[in-house]
Amino acid sequence: MGLPEQLLLSDLLRRQVRCDQGLERGTGVLGWMHPPVHRLLGWASRPSAFGQRRLIWRLDQLKGLGEQEVFVKGEPAETDAATLERLPTLIDAALTGADDVPLGVVADAAVELRSGRILHYLVARTDPRLPGTSRWRLSPDRIVDQQPGRVFTALKGLDDLPLARASVRQQLLRRSRRWKEQVQEVSGRVEERLEGWLEEPPWPDSWRDEVPWPERERGHDRDVAGGAEQAGPDPLEDWPEEEGPAAPPVEPPRRRDRHRGRDPHEDDDPWI
Repeated sequence: MGLPEQLLLSDLLRRQVRCDQGLERGTGVLGWMHPPVHRLLGWASRPSAFGQRRLIWRLDQLKGLGEQEVFVKGEPAETDAATLERLPTLIDAALTGADDVPLGVVADAAVELRSGRILHYLVARTDPRLPGTSRWRLSPDRIVDQQPGRVFTALKGLDDLPLARASVRQQLLRRSRRWKEQVQEVSGRVEERLEGWLEEPPWPDSWRDEVPWPERERGHDRDVAGGAEQAGPDPLEDWPEEEGPAAPPVEPPRRRDRHRGRDPHEDDDPWI
């Protein structure tokens, strides 16, 4: 039930107000702020759903926060709904950028509870009442001018602001954009490396000794084949020639007698 250092105005408004006497004083409906200095002074609650009576609570009356309740101390100031609507506020004001381009709606504010100073506003691109919408942080120093219902800035788009909470669609867009940038970065590195390889100079003559052994052997064989005439006398030319045994005479093949149809030497065979 303690108080945090910072609190969103929407978290303060959606809780039920309970005083130190144990009475329920209604749910918060509107923040009481001073726009020129961007300070939250308090908030208003509606004790009855059908009446026009409103209760104004100062920010220093806040004493504790529960899960569904806020605890206050002291008596509130009473007013009506018509007077409350005339109080100046930047919540639900239209946000415009450069050249009066509409950018979104001021949906919420982050407040320092000790001083009431508004640290930054939260801007929604679409209707802030829709669940799951994105929120961008707008610091007060980015505001150029303000009028009832309008806030002027020099922004070109909401992407110039830091993202406080992303919707599912916004997360998908940011993830796809990040993947695209990573792919482009990797492609650029590969292209630069390929260009570096293509621009490398040829090997100098001093690198010839560093050629692997098979390459040197093949180069040596080509040199021997190309420069055989300059290699000197063949050592086999001076090798002494020795006479070997004479080869036996070759007997001509026998011919058959065409008239008799048999070998003419057949009668000389001793085995017949």
